Amino acid sequence: MGRVSQAQAQDNRRRVVETASRLFREQGSHVSVADLMKASGLTHGGFYKQFASKEALIDEATTHAFGELAQHHKDGLDQYAGQRDAAQRALIDTYLSAEHRDSAADGCPAAALATDMARDGGESEARRVYTQGVRDFAQHLATDDQDGITRLCTMLGALVLARATNGTPLSDEILTAAREALTAGN
Repeated sequence: MGRVSQAQAQDNRRRVVETASRLFREQGSHVSVADLMKASGLTHGGFYKQFASKEALIDEATTHAFGELAQHHKDGLDQYAGQRDAAQRALIDTYLSAEHRDSAADGCPAAALATDMARDGGESEARRVYTQGVRDFAQHLATDDQDGITRLCTMLGALVLARATNGTPLSDEILTAAREALTAGN
């Protein structure tokens, strides 16, 4: 098999990063390189042509996931131009929905990667990106009446608990209670 073009190599790398971002959010960063490459439609041997290590891929996949989150927030604000309260209400409703609970692969990286980042304990690029992403998300959630960190902790905690209790009535109760607490008076 011949060498791939530079454009194809870039496309392959992008595909691996996007796939890793989804799989890490869905299953955690313990996903094997072989499984990740298979899910990307590429061979295991091609991994080290693209990445120095799995940790380097985790760094890029985390950056990609938080980039998607930032774009989602921007799109939400654009959709509700000039109506920040309506944009935040829509964000809370979407974040604390059964659909978001049930689709971790496409969901919030702050919730999905929290356990991996807590176990990392180091000074990795992924942890730096994660920390900045959480800070930015909290700032995005701040209102005149509520600080963003409290709102984020409520949303993230509710989502994690709802995922952990999914399939039981408690899961939906958690989402509803958190949504009501965050939108009371709005």
